[in-house]
Amino acid sequence: MAIVKEFKEFISRGNVVDLAVGVIIGAAFGKIITSLVDDILMPPLGFLIGGVDFSEKKLVLVSADAINKVEEVAIRYGNFINAVIQFLIVAFCIFAVIKTINTLKRKEEAAPAAAPAPGPEETLLAEIRDLLKQQAK
Repeated sequence: MAIVKEFKEFISRGNVVDLAVGVIIGAAFGKIITSLVDDILMPPLGFLIGGVDFSEKKLVLVSADAINKVEEVAIRYGNFINAVIQFLIVAFCIFAVIKTINTLKRKEEAAPAAAPAPGPEETLLAEIRDLLKQQAK
C-alpha cells in the first residue's frame, strides 16, 4: 500500500506531468519534422542535384531473389541522410526556443528593481536633517 501512495505522489508532481506533455508534443513535432524533410525539403534538394531521391538511395549487398525466397539486403544510406537532416532541423528548432527563453530571462533580470520605500527610521532621520538645514539658515 505504501508503494501505491508513493507512486501517486510521484505522478502528481508537476515535473512528471510536464515531462509527459513534453514527450507527447515532442513525438508529434517529430512527425511534423519527418514530413517537412521527406515531403518538402528533400524533393527540391534531390531535383537540384540531378533528380536524386535520397529515400531510394541504397547500397545493395544481396539482391532479392523471389525464386529462392531471398530478401534484399541493403544499406539504405538515403534514409540515414534524411534522418540526419531531420535531426539538424529539430536541433535548430530547440536551439531557437532555448535562445528565445534565455533572451527573455535576461530582459527580466536586467529590469531594474524599484527602490524599496524608506522605513520609518530613514523617514525620521530625513525629517531631522531637513529641520537642521532650516535652523542653520
